Amino acid sequence: EVQLQASGGGSVQAGGSLRLSCEASGFTSDDYTVGWFRQAPGKEREGVACIIDIDDAEYYTDPVKERFSISSDNAKNMVYLQMNNLKPEDTAVYYCAAVATPLLPTDFTSYGCPADFDSWGQGTQVTVSS
Repeated sequence: EVQLQASGGGSVQAGGSLRLSCEASGFTSDDYTVGWFRQAPGKEREGVACIIDIDDAEYYTDPVKERFSISSDNAKNMVYLQMNNLKPEDTAVYYCAAVATPLLPTDFTSYGCPADFDSWGQGTQVTVSS
């Protein structure tokens, strides 16, 4: 069973930075993708970024490009989300999720991450004040 534990959220002022961590365990697939998602109050959950294990390919959604960076440390089973130049609109609960990397191109979103993730961690709150 894949287990994910997200941490690192907090409160910062606009322009500040935070680094989220996702500790992952229990993978049985040879290749997997770990993604970050967020959900703001009253809004639907949205994708943020993902990293594909087999080639360390990184993908980002437009709102976070050039500001967020996803990385992994396989030796520590950790995936990180470095968030710079934070904006009030980044305020949300952030979740990490994982899925065995799909094989079909039709199973991916337009921004490059798998469309469906089947393992989810608990969220961590990020609050950005203006």
